Amino acid sequence: MTTDTAPAAPARSARMTGRQLTVLVVLLASQFMMAADFSVLNVALPRVGAELGFFAGDLQWITTMFALTAAGCTLVFGRVGDYVGRRRIFTAGMALLAVASIVGGTADSPALLLVARTLQGLATAAITPAALAMLTTAFTEPSLRTKALGLNGVMMSSGFTVGSILGGVLTDLLSWRWAFFINIPVAIAAIIVVPMVVPENKAENRKKLDVPGAVLITTGLFAGIYGVTRAAESGLDTAAILSLAVAAVLLAAFWLVESRTADALVPVAILKRPDIAFGNLAALFIFGGETALIFFTALYVQNVLGHSPLVAGLVLLGIGVGQILGGSIGPKILAKVSPRTMLGVALVGQGAFMLPGIWMAATNGWLAVVVAAQFVNAIFSMLAMLSFMVISTSAVDTDAQGMATGMATQSQQVGIAIGIPLMSAVFTAAVGGGSGPAAELSGIHVAIAVDAFALIGAGALLWLALRRKPRVPAPAPA
Repeated sequence: MTTDTAPAAPARSARMTGRQLTVLVVLLASQFMMAADFSVLNVALPRVGAELGFFAGDLQWITTMFALTAAGCTLVFGRVGDYVGRRRIFTAGMALLAVASIVGGTADSPALLLVARTLQGLATAAITPAALAMLTTAFTEPSLRTKALGLNGVMMSSGFTVGSILGGVLTDLLSWRWAFFINIPVAIAAIIVVPMVVPENKAENRKKLDVPGAVLITTGLFAGIYGVTRAAESGLDTAAILSLAVAAVLLAAFWLVESRTADALVPVAILKRPDIAFGNLAALFIFGGETALIFFTALYVQNVLGHSPLVAGLVLLGIGVGQILGGSIGPKILAKVSPRTMLGVALVGQGAFMLPGIWMAATNGWLAVVVAAQFVNAIFSMLAMLSFMVISTSAVDTDAQGMATGMATQSQQVGIAIGIPLMSAVFTAAVGGGSGPAAELSGIHVAIAVDAFALIGAGALLWLALRRKPRVPAPAPA
């Protein structure tokens, strides 16, 4: 397999087999659940904090602990899945998700809830790359793989949308605890059904797990994400500077180890490839930017306009529907346009349609504008996500798909983990010592502006970096 991700003529004869269709349905259902699981708690955070006694400044850790663990461990779980079996890792992750959901649903203190969110992050780190690797290895024909990845994007967006609305409904009518409890029967069903319909899937040429590399990348990312979050929350204090310095040392050591290890977790030759490097860099902006936009939209609807969590979930429906549409039309566009070109263009579009948020006013009339702009923003966001995923998984062979999807998922999770803290720091600086809806609205304007122009700039730079047609190298090592 080569790294040339330029579009090929559509293969009209390519059709899914009955087994492929069954695998697709089961894996997409799992991705739907994971996306819903991420978003279902977002609109309930104020209620969770009030009931369990979180300090206002600590509330973000409910989201951050999840993203921190998922980002730090995804690549390792993805590579372990290559070696011991992706289905095995997938089902183990579902079992852990069920346990985490029981702990979270019965939590009676902030500490116990954060333990549950940490376990949920570990489960996500196991489930998501394993499901994606089983998907990409089940569909090796390029047009079918792009279609499958597009449908995966649709289901994840649908899950996010349903989760946002369901979170508001559950919080208003029952309790935020049901955001955890609804995972339990679904996880049990997945544990039973997946082994029945999805064949075991692992690398043919098994190698030793690169334990030093796994330890270095995991601890390095933990330290880096914690440092960014701490700096955003408290400024560049001693803890933040020390964490960032430790992260830099550990990640540098990871690079050296990988360049000298025969059974590297991620061969340096792969990390040096422009498609892999710039594609995964783009994911930080795609997911970090969109997550921050969602956070500030919910803040605007609830804190500035004074609406309920359910209304906030309904406003976010525009993003979910836009991403569903983007995932539906994306494969057709990528049959005619190179993913390399589409990635840069889509990032610029994603940022451009955040800009109306700069002028949001404290009146309900702006809700229609917000929903419309974010609908288009989400179409571009999904096109960028799909382009990034096609680039990242097309550049390596079948034995290394767990590594490729692990890297891709890890980049997503890192973006999610640092997007809100970074933009929250911008928001806090803009608000200054002010308080109340007017001050918050001013901070939201500035944060969305920074978010938008960062995406536009990143998209333009990535388009310049990737505009040349790639050379055709030897297949990537597994």
